[in-house]
Parts: sequence; structure tokens; C-alpha cells
Amino acid sequence: QVQLVESGGRLVQAGGSLRRSCVASGRTFSSVHMAWFRQAPGKEREFVAVSRRNDGYTVYADLVNDRFTISRDNAKHTVYLQINSLKPEDTAIYYCAADTTPRTLTSRTPREYEYWGQGTQVTVSS
Repeated sequence: QVQLVESGGRLVQAGGSLRRSCVASGRTFSSVHMAWFRQAPGKEREFVAVSRRNDGYTVYADLVNDRFTISRDNAKHTVYLQINSLKPEDTAIYYCAADTTPRTLTSRTPREYEYWGQGTQVTVSS
């Protein structure tokens, strides 16, 4: 079992920055693929980024470009998502997710992740 607790929701202005955090417990954190997804109103949940277990190698969605950075601190059992130059279209519920299976390759598919954070709202005002 893995429990994921995300930082609180935020209301930010367009052009600003924020950092999301997600603290994991219940499993050796370094051995888990950790990802971020988001879901905008009326849309499906979409992949944002993933940090691979052990070496922290990162993969990003094409939609992300270089405004998003995923990182992890294994000592703190925490994964982060830094978002810069926020846009109104970044408004969504953001979720962290954990893949604890033995697969080596990371996934962009929500169903491949067994554990999810509670989801927190990020609203970007124009």
C-alpha cells in the first residue's frame, strides 16, 4: 500500500509559477515510478510527467514543453512538479500517482498507476 498526499490547491495569476508537492508513505519511495497527471473540466485525465524509479530519469508529455519540471527527493519521499509561466489552460485538478509494479519502463497511461493522490485544484486566472 502507498499513500499519497498532495499539497493544497492554488489560485494563481497567468504568468506566475507554482510548485506542487506529493508526499508518499508505505513503500520504499526510490523504487517507485512517480508521475503527475491533470484533468481539466470536461476532459479526460492526461499525463504530464513521470520520474523513473531509482535513477529519476524523467519523461514529459508533448503538451508540456519546458514550462514543467518534475523532480523527486527520495530522502523526503516527495515528488514535485514545478510549473512556470502559467496559462489559464493549465487550470485543472492535478494528481500525483505511483506505479509500484516491477516494470522498468514508465507509462503515460493512468490505468498503469495503482495509487493516486487526492487531487488538488490549480486555477490560473487571466
